[in-house]
Amino acid sequence: MDEGGVGREYRRRRRPPLAYLLLPGLLMVHAFIQTSRVSHDGDGGGSGFWWGPPAFALLMALTIARIALEQFRARTTVTAAGITARGPLRTRTWAWSEVYDIRVEQAPRGSGRAAPQWLTYLYDFEGRRFLLWHLNDWQLDDPYAEVAELCLAAAPHRSLTWERRPDVEERIQRGVTRRRAGTWGAYGGIAVFVLMLVVDIWRVTVGRPDHPFLLMVCVPVASGVALAVVLDRYWSTRPPRSPARQP
Repeated sequence: MDEGGVGREYRRRRRPPLAYLLLPGLLMVHAFIQTSRVSHDGDGGGSGFWWGPPAFALLMALTIARIALEQFRARTTVTAAGITARGPLRTRTWAWSEVYDIRVEQAPRGSGRAAPQWLTYLYDFEGRRFLLWHLNDWQLDDPYAEVAELCLAAAPHRSLTWERRPDVEERIQRGVTRRRAGTWGAYGGIAVFVLMLVVDIWRVTVGRPDHPFLLMVCVPVASGVALAVVLDRYWSTRPPRSPARQP
């Protein structure tokens, strides 16, 4: 601990739940197998969806690498000078005068049994948010109490108070809308991808020409983007409620 009791470091103290590692792996292995099945055309010449298996193999490798870096490299360091968030690849540092707020928010997965369910984000004065690694309910018993204590300890090191500013709050709310629209757009794109995979398998089975790149890349991406844009415009007039828990 440094002066004022603000100094602390948050890093991995508990291993992630088994489901956190197994579920993405099982989904990608299944997708890899299904892609391999449709990667050959009707005469078995292998001239069809040839790029599918290598693409999914690369996706699996990148996912495993990211999880490993998140567990062993990522951490959040707090000192009297400010906060440093060291992510899987990038490190960011903010002086206390650059920090607008620190908030505990519900994870995108919702309130299911998957952990962590509550994550901590730093907001700057532009309304942008940044994840503070391992400051969550999986590594800490009560992240809300921890953040409240952290803000209290950091107060003497700030030239500003922790008061709310309407202009920043408006930008934060705009970010909530964009993220929610993007999330649902991604869900829609994944649903369309699964549908197009079934359609492509059916076309191969009945001997019709298949168009894997069009069906499983172009159509899902276009559908996801279109859904995100529509929802963003809709929620811009009816903003979703932010799930933040503020100290």
